[in-house]
Amino acid sequence: MEIVSENTCLGGIQGVYSHLSSACQCDMTFGLFLPERAKQTSVPLLWYLSGLTCTHENAMTKAGAQIWAAREGIAVAFPDTSPRGDDVPDHEDYDLGKGAGFYVNAAEAPWSRNFRMWDYISDELPSLVVENFPIIEGAQGITGHSMGGHGALTLAMSKPGQFKSVSAFAPIVRPSASDWGRKQFESYLGSDRRKWMAHDATELLLERRYPGHILIDQGESDQFLDLLRPRDFAEAIESTGQSASLRIRKGYDHSYFFVMSFMEAHVAHHSRILGKLAGVYPG
Repeated sequence: MEIVSENTCLGGIQGVYSHLSSACQCDMTFGLFLPERAKQTSVPLLWYLSGLTCTHENAMTKAGAQIWAAREGIAVAFPDTSPRGDDVPDHEDYDLGKGAGFYVNAAEAPWSRNFRMWDYISDELPSLVVENFPIIEGAQGITGHSMGGHGALTLAMSKPGQFKSVSAFAPIVRPSASDWGRKQFESYLGSDRRKWMAHDATELLLERRYPGHILIDQGESDQFLDLLRPRDFAEAIESTGQSASLRIRKGYDHSYFFVMSFMEAHVAHHSRILGKLAGVYPG
């Protein structure tokens, strides 16, 4: 692992680091905010997964998560959204290839060699971060926006023992029935729709409930509502009795201004859960 940059931020450190990924077979870059408390003790960690076209940098500089994480005493990790490099396959469409990993392990050519973001986010990068930074391994939560919200929900529901808290901003919740999902799943996973269901948050919820509270904020004026399909997830919440808050925010769209507006509540949600697990009460 190499240090790309480290800057003092709110008494802590906002770092950017790179490493050779065995999962993605290329160099990967991620951001990590460590609060001031991490200078004295290990801290809980919140993963923030970004959406289509983003890198590690977008949420790191636009979402305002560090302000609230510093107050709560938790770290925030900002992974990239896909493998990168000249040898990594890409596509002319913005929603396929680089910047559009969809947090799955691709099984189809030409994507299968590099596009293994599920393994990268759930295994390789957490191990690297815990090994190199003062992070409490058993106190990690996950959130994300849009495609990243899709990843946060599917990873948390599939690995609740690893991700002890979950939230999402305007997530893609029914990708198997959306143009933001069907196109990518067929390209990455193949035509067998049964393989898609493991990466569809609504289908996963109908199959198994998350053993905690799911927090979702969705802008009422989001220009991508037909692709995100929040109503499908709301119906699954009602039919399963899942403990959840799906809040429709009047006047808000799909932008980082929306994410920034409700980041405080999301960080507090994770802090309450992770702080108790860690035996500390951040804030």
